[in-house]
Amino acid sequence: MKNKQIISSLPQKKGLVKAYGNAAGAATALLIAEALQQHNTGPALIIAEDSLMADQLAREIPFFQDSQNTNKPNLHYFPDWETLPYDRFSASEGIRSQRLKTLYDLKYQENTHCITSINAVLHYIAPVDILLKSTLLMHVGDKISLENFRLELAKAGYRHVEQVIEHGEFASRGALLDIFPMGAQTPFRIDFFDDEVDSIRRFDSETQRSIDKVTQIQLLPAYEHPFDGAAKRLFRNQWRERFISGDLNRHLPYQDLSQGYLPAGIEYYLPLFFKETASLFHYLADSTLIITSGNLQKSIKQYWQELSNRFDQYSHDIEYPLLKPNEICLDESIFFNQLKNFPRLHVQSEPLQESAGRYNFLTKTLPNIAVNPSLQFPLTNFKTFIQEQTDSSSSDNQRILLCADSIGRKEILLEQLKQHQLRPHAVASWQDFYTDKDNKDNFAIAVQPLAESVSLPELGITIITESALFGQHTTPQRQHARRVIDPDSIIKNLTELKIGGAVVHIDHGIGRYLGLQIIETDGQPAEYLTLEYANEAKLYVPVTSLQLINRYSGAAESAPALHYLGTEQWSKARRKAIEKARDTAAELLELYAKRKAQSGFSFPTPDHDYQQFANEFAFEETEDQQKAINHVNADMHNKRPMDRLICGDVGFGKTEVAMRAAFQAANHGKQVAVLVPTTLLAQQHYQSFSDRFANWPMKIGILSRFQSSKSQDIIKQIEQGQIDIIIGTHKLLSEGVQFKQLGLLIIDEEHRFGVRQKERLKKIRHNVDILALTATPIPRTLNMSMAGIRDMSIIATPPAKRLAVKTFIRERQDSLIREAILREILRGGQVYILHNKVESIDRIATEIRELVPEAKVYTAHGQMRERELEKTMSDFYHHRFNVLICTTIIETGIDIPSANTIIIDRADHLGLAQLHQLRGRVGRSHHQAYAYLLTPHPKSMTSDAKKRLEALAAADTLGAGFILATHDLEIRGAGEILGEGQSGHIQSVGYNLYMEILNRAVSAMKQGKTLNLDDNLTEQTEINLNIPALIPDDYIPDVHMRLTLYKRIANAENNQALDHLQVEMIDRFGLLSKPCHTLFAVTRLKLQAQALGINKIEANATQGRVIFDKEPKINTTALISLIQKQAHIYRLEGADRLKFKINMADHDQRLTTIENVLKQLTE
Repeated sequence: MKNKQIISSLPQKKGLVKAYGNAAGAATALLIAEALQQHNTGPALIIAEDSLMADQLAREIPFFQDSQNTNKPNLHYFPDWETLPYDRFSASEGIRSQRLKTLYDLKYQENTHCITSINAVLHYIAPVDILLKSTLLMHVGDKISLENFRLELAKAGYRHVEQVIEHGEFASRGALLDIFPMGAQTPFRIDFFDDEVDSIRRFDSETQRSIDKVTQIQLLPAYEHPFDGAAKRLFRNQWRERFISGDLNRHLPYQDLSQGYLPAGIEYYLPLFFKETASLFHYLADSTLIITSGNLQKSIKQYWQELSNRFDQYSHDIEYPLLKPNEICLDESIFFNQLKNFPRLHVQSEPLQESAGRYNFLTKTLPNIAVNPSLQFPLTNFKTFIQEQTDSSSSDNQRILLCADSIGRKEILLEQLKQHQLRPHAVASWQDFYTDKDNKDNFAIAVQPLAESVSLPELGITIITESALFGQHTTPQRQHARRVIDPDSIIKNLTELKIGGAVVHIDHGIGRYLGLQIIETDGQPAEYLTLEYANEAKLYVPVTSLQLINRYSGAAESAPALHYLGTEQWSKARRKAIEKARDTAAELLELYAKRKAQSGFSFPTPDHDYQQFANEFAFEETEDQQKAINHVNADMHNKRPMDRLICGDVGFGKTEVAMRAAFQAANHGKQVAVLVPTTLLAQQHYQSFSDRFANWPMKIGILSRFQSSKSQDIIKQIEQGQIDIIIGTHKLLSEGVQFKQLGLLIIDEEHRFGVRQKERLKKIRHNVDILALTATPIPRTLNMSMAGIRDMSIIATPPAKRLAVKTFIRERQDSLIREAILREILRGGQVYILHNKVESIDRIATEIRELVPEAKVYTAHGQMRERELEKTMSDFYHHRFNVLICTTIIETGIDIPSANTIIIDRADHLGLAQLHQLRGRVGRSHHQAYAYLLTPHPKSMTSDAKKRLEALAAADTLGAGFILATHDLEIRGAGEILGEGQSGHIQSVGYNLYMEILNRAVSAMKQGKTLNLDDNLTEQTEINLNIPALIPDDYIPDVHMRLTLYKRIANAENNQALDHLQVEMIDRFGLLSKPCHTLFAVTRLKLQAQALGINKIEANATQGRVIFDKEPKINTTALISLIQKQAHIYRLEGADRLKFKINMADHDQRLTTIENVLKQLTE
């Protein structure tokens, strides 16, 4: 910078610190750029107070550096792992690649500067020599065996794949080896001739085409730790020494590594790979200048607080024992001691107390120059400011540099400024503007996205950013990992219950929830659910009896009428519902019997060919997937035509189940029709089936509008039996298509077909095996399956290493959309933006291009020409552009692993099944995926729309599709189950209870019984031990969360379920308090007592009693023996009561006594 040195001199000696304060806005990056230019004797490490500032500096510093300097050092960014402390998922390949490249260059390459955040610096990393030993330089002409090279790559942690796409992957075909080295910009193709490297070429990972030749490549290891046998042995040895008291068989990271693969979150066990770790400071040369920015002390304290909190939160999990914070991170004192080994420049935005070596940079904030849309000329404020600042007659005039976010934005700004007679001079860089001796550029414009404007009086310059004109940019905030509990309880139970919401008590009917209340009985506190009934009557339900209560959901919008306590009103409504349910059950069973009576083709049991086909599946089947396959095989072997629904979340492996069935049919001479709702899905399935059946002689065809010219030929081949498996849209159902010998019909997303197609389906399906696949079944389908009328297999287990899609419901804001798109495309991903109106889709595309000029934006919708649509989807699939604005045409089928963000515009207009399907378009790889559901203001949404969106956001666990379908049924109105006739009864007792009654009626009739109108619907055991058994509000302050957990505890069906709950609560909230322990203990006693047919147990400090059911399941011999042997303690009162007197003043003793009584009654 030739005009004026901003920094007079830099500190030279170790431990010497020079500080500059008041560096507001872009001044921080400007000061650091000046320091880097002066420091030409060695590397520099810039440490920002957080990742946000580090990202910002990495973008801004290069702008202020001298672009003409050919010897300008490389500026690397060393990111943190982008995970929260002790997270159980790992950094992406891109982050690992960036970190490894930076570490290597920092140590071994001259002219390297590094920007990082305090979080990244604090973590211990691999010793310097490990990285050097694990790095290989390969030259053309090197002698190396291809086989040995492949082994070395595997040892270094590289993954063998079919096609190289990401860092850390390699693929081998004959004498060619493709590899994407860590730290490289592109992958390389190495051609071997015998044991010699014949050539090395860079190639495009998208097109797989070669770009140019190189003479050498650097192969960094795939991870920051070694992955060979010795490293694994050291890890395991150190694990055993470190976690000596634990059960190794239950230590999942240890088991994972022992089986040869790295567990997610391995970064937080990194020290176990080494005898001694290092820090980033060990990679620095003695001549390094340290530059710190912001309040590091505060940031370290905050990070350590988070580290400690999460350690406390998760350290109780015996499956994931944790290293202590000081084993994985430098503490504050170590960090600042390390800084003393280098000269340091400190820069901060706040003013400093000036003294020797401490200066304040003169900066000023700008007045309000924002665009005012209400004015005839919105840029009036800005124009006035420009004219005042650049007035040459003024003594304090300033030169103005306006920074546009991109080239596109610059052009738009120039047009807008032109309308106000403002014509800035375009400059290519800060240097061009700053070093202009003639000052002809009093007002200039450059392309550089800066975060904040700043006025620099000492330099006579003001820098203005776009955010000063058009509002502040929103910055991405790190999302804390939110653990979501069992979706079944979220949907079916009380999570969404609000004060004043309707609930159904099985014994007392519909009431209104008023909240949780602690009531003392005999001096002991207990928590109760307070319900209000008609005439303001109150009912207090102990939290241990929450299984008797369900959230009310009926078929009408209006709130239901409350029942009267102590009257026949509720029992009459319940009896009528049971009567209707019995009639409905009879109808269902008639349908079931008709289907059972039909005769179809019995396929042989799976043979050798089938097993070979199954073995060609590239993945290990999940447990649910294997069950579904077994069910289908059994159905196809049965003479009764199969009618099975496979309900599994998007990407959970339903297609493989269908392919196995298709193979079984085609291999035994039957034709298979695969019916799909969209042309795009037909294309995807055709490709998938063609790839999967490549080694087999089955002929696969496709019938859709993309193949319109070949349609007649394909239809003829179907009639003649020349096509074994035909994949198509509704064209398959047209009268003109006749099958020679159709044996299996596979229907993907059956609910997407119209009435006419379904009528045609009914004609086809008489004696043909039917396999329907769905991610979210429609209500009628779901309930026929739930009631046992249609066979159903649920695939709820996600593929290994899959992450749930994080779902956000937000009001539509440009800043949010820009943030979401940038977050994805900056990590190399792709984005879907769903806008379901074709007439305005091009306008939206234009808006997005202006909002995010960095993105490559295309559109896709059903009214495009077929070839154009096909090409657009193909280009998106091959990553030729990164933002696709589309309609719901993408709802099914297209599987693009690199698309991991979806933004759904006006999500309130879409159905729950649709929303779930659309969300399933992302998250198809191991990377974290995001779904943004954009809505108008909540007041302008219908209550149904709100319910749909809340349900989708709540059920963001993997495999929640089945649960969402249940909830969709409640929202739509349960009259859809089997007709409107049931709506009144559903309204009177609520959906959940009605379905319970219906299922019981079907089950009873299948056994030749009739559901008794007076039968208890729930077995109940009441336990009152006069001991505090509750979740204290100081343990979990959130009432909603407590209520949910109470409900889950009360609904637990066995001790194993209670164990899981207990572990979860400890992991999430810390060690259980005494009353909480008691709550679990009482619930366990309740389960035991229920199994024995005990209605009630009561106990206090001196006595207790057990009240039996009419037909208890106790050991009567043991009971008689107990009374005879200990007559002074136990005696019977009447035929159904056992009374006992014993000292039970101690609460633990009381629990133990009851436990012993139940134990003796069981024996």
